[in-house]
Parts: sequence; structure tokens; C-alpha cells
Amino acid sequence: MSEQQPEGISARAGRATWSAMRSSGRAVRGQVVHMVGGPARARVVTLFGCVLGLNSAATATVGAVAPQLESAFHISNTEIGLLSSISLLVGAIFAIPVGLLVDRTKRIPMLCFGIVLWSVASFIGGLAKSYDALLLSRLALGAVAATAGPAIASLTGDYFAADERGNIYAYILGGEILGTAVGFIVAGDIASLISWRAAFIILALPGFFLARSLWRTVPEPLRGGQSRLLVGAEGFTGAGVGTAGGSDGDGSSNAQEAAFGGFPRVEANMAQEEAIRRGVRPDPRLILRENPDTMSLVGAVRYILAIPTNVLMIISSSLGYFYFAGLQTFAVLFVVRHYGASQGTANLVLGLLIIGMVIGTFVSGSLTDALLKRGVLQARIVTPAICYFGAAALLVPGVLIDKLTPALWFDVGGAALLAAANPPLDAARLDIMPARLWGRAESTRTFLRSLAQAIAPLLFGAISNLVVGITPEQTPVGTHAKHHAESGRGLEACFLILLAALFAAGWFLLKARNTYPSDVATAGASQQFAASQP
Repeated sequence: MSEQQPEGISARAGRATWSAMRSSGRAVRGQVVHMVGGPARARVVTLFGCVLGLNSAATATVGAVAPQLESAFHISNTEIGLLSSISLLVGAIFAIPVGLLVDRTKRIPMLCFGIVLWSVASFIGGLAKSYDALLLSRLALGAVAATAGPAIASLTGDYFAADERGNIYAYILGGEILGTAVGFIVAGDIASLISWRAAFIILALPGFFLARSLWRTVPEPLRGGQSRLLVGAEGFTGAGVGTAGGSDGDGSSNAQEAAFGGFPRVEANMAQEEAIRRGVRPDPRLILRENPDTMSLVGAVRYILAIPTNVLMIISSSLGYFYFAGLQTFAVLFVVRHYGASQGTANLVLGLLIIGMVIGTFVSGSLTDALLKRGVLQARIVTPAICYFGAAALLVPGVLIDKLTPALWFDVGGAALLAAANPPLDAARLDIMPARLWGRAESTRTFLRSLAQAIAPLLFGAISNLVVGITPEQTPVGTHAKHHAESGRGLEACFLILLAALFAAGWFLLKARNTYPSDVATAGASQQFAASQP
């Protein structure tokens, strides 16, 4: 009897703990649902964030298990960088044709197929017996990079109104950041406790469930804002889905289309309304006077790259993602080599960086939406510029300081500002582009951004090796203490040199503030012209 009593107490304590965890989970879920505006909207935001998180997790995992890969395959920083670069390069190659499909076919099935392919490739990577085999498995991982960005940009534009897209993008990009956390922290711990192979295999499993949930949960929306999800929507049918600009009370999209001569109603874009209030005139040379659906791929890309603000934002965003791609690939190695920290300490540092990035993302999305509502038309351009300059300034002491504790807080602030630039930029891209070109516009950006990301790990690794003047043949990587210290110094110099990319990103955005109002007005004029055509 005395032996059974402790077991009974333990069982009751376990049930109480499980009940408390479930209650906490329901409370967190309820808070998320409240913040995004209802259950249906929360499901869309959560699933979209998870899709972006997959690709981010894959790239981060390479950096998290880099020490184990060094020892297993006797490779250098350059070869580790190539593992991240190859999937990004494949994504860049396929981005443009995928954008055409996004604008002309159903997007949800495309995403589901890409997710399944990603999971299979990650699983196969965990079974690779050589570096070359692992490198080949990374090729298929470009599928999510190619499909996720264009498809989610187009779907977000159709499901959510223009005046809240900065905030909505903040929540979606929060999933991308959490994917980085999973790749760094969870995969790093798995690699330390089990092996790097287990990290790749276990990471592949959630993708299959995500594809199933996306297929069964989120319907394909009508294009042009006709499937706008209203605040408080419980589901995706009936009163839960409104037309652009809201419901007229009877929930009938047909009645609203009839009121506009049989055409879908043109969304009242807050940025475009502010441009009109200021008397900003559209550029007559850039008003789109042909049907976007029948434009050739070359013609569409030529038009997309003719919009000045779009080009400047693509360059700026690519530079920001370039630095972040290199940072996430070598962050664990830098913390371990530069500070002599353990893998567990490195993961704790990365956890704090992730928290900073999440906070920065959420604050910037809400802040820029609020500023736009107050009439600050260029808020979605100027705010990211300030973030890039601030991130670069904070990361300088964060890299130079030799003590982990003071350096960490500069790094957390820099990471927060680096992530904060993305939500307003993603929302601004939809402001300056006709809705029927959203997929191809995002695929064009994805192509150029992915090229920058693909180059980054290779360049970071090559510069760090160049600085220390060491090659794998001279000193086998991962087997010599002196190499560890020299590798840390090489990465320190590399991080500082390439901070120039963040300063350049801010400078290009400052130039874009002059063209943004006109391009916003031009996009509105293009939408009106399209709605006036039979």
C-alpha cells in the first residue's frame, strides 16, 4: 500500500501538470485568435507562417549542425555555405515561372506539393552517406523557396485588406523567424544529443502534416479581394468571407459586382487614398493598360522592373536577406569559436536573438500600419530604412566585443531591427503593384533575393577562410584547437566587412521614399483602368 501511494500522487501530479499545460495552450491560442481577428484568420496566418518557417528551418539547420558536419565530412566553411546556397539557387531559378503559375493557377495545391517535396528531400538528406549526396538532397529544398513567397504574397493580398497587411505580415513572418529558431535550437540540440542525421529526419516529419492541414483547412480564395476575411470570421463561407472593402450587409458578392457593372469592386487601398488626398499624380507611362492575365512572362517582368520603387525595394530587401543568410549559417560557429562557448550556450544565445527578432517583427508591422492611418504615406519605406541603419550600427559592437554577455545585448537589438524591416516592405510591395501581378512581382523579387541569399553563405565562408589564410588541406577542419580560434577571428572580420550590405540597404530605401507616392498612385490608376474594361 505504501508503494502504491507515491505512484498515485505522481499520477495525479502528472494529470494536473498536463491539465495546466492544456489550459495555458488554450489561453495562448485564444490570445492569438483575438490579435489576428478571429478563428478563420488565425488559421490562415498560422499555416502561412508555418510554410515560410519550413524553408527558414532548413537553412538554419545547416548552420546549427555545422560543427557536426565539419567533423563528419572534413569540410570547410565554404563547403558548409554551399549546402545553404544550393537550395536557394534552385529556388531562384524556378521563382519566375512559378510566379506565372501563381497568377494563373490555384495556389493552395502548389504550396502543398512544394511542402511534401521539401519534407521528402529533408528526409533523404538525413540518410546521405557523403557530402556530395547531402548536397544533392538540398537541390529539392528549393521547391518551398520558389513557391512559398509568391503564393503567400498573392494569397495574403486576397484574404486581408490593404490597411492591415503590415500587421498581418508581421504575424506571418513571425512563423519564418520561429522556423529559424526550430532549425537552430531544436536541430542543434538533436544533433548534439543524437546526430546531425536525426536533426534532418525529424525536421522533415512536420511538413507532411502541414501539407495535409493546409489542403483540408484553407480554401482557394477568389482573386482581387473578393474573398476578404472579415474580422471575427469563424469560417471561410457565408458571412465569414467578405468582398473587398467589407460586406454590404447581405453577404452577397454578386450584388456588389452588379453595382460595379459586373466587375469585381476595386479595393479602397489606404495608401492610395492618402496619395490621392495629397494630390499625388500617377505616372501615365506606367499605368497598366493591358490585361495582366494575358501578358507574356517577359512583358510582365519588364513592367514589374520598370516601377522605380519596386526595383529599389528589391535591391534593399535582397541586401538585408543576404546578410541574414550569412549570419544564420555561421552564427553557431561564431558563438562557439569566438567566445569559446558550448553548443548549449550557443543555442541559448540564438534563442534570445529569436525573441528579439519576433518582437521587432510584431512592433514594426503594427507601427507602420498605425503611421499610415495617421497620414504618414512613406511609413512603410522610411521605417525599414531606419531599421537597417540601426541594425548595422548595433551589430558593430556586437561583433567586436570579446565578452559574450555585453555583446549579446547589442546582437539582440541588431537582430530585432533586421527582422523589423521585413513586414512593412512586404506590405509596401502590394501597395505599388496591380493585384493581378502580385504573384509574378513576388516571384521576381524572390528570384533576385534568393540569388543574394545563395551567394551569402559561400561569400561569408570564403571571406572568413581568406582572412585566416587556411584551407582544409593544411589543417583538417574540426580537429585542431588553433583552427577553432582562427575560424572565429575569420568570421568576426567577415561579419564586420559585410555589414556594408545593411548600410546600403537603408540607403536604397531612402531613395525609394521619393518614388513611392507616385508608384502607389499609379497602381491605383491601373486597378481602376482594369475595372473599367469589359
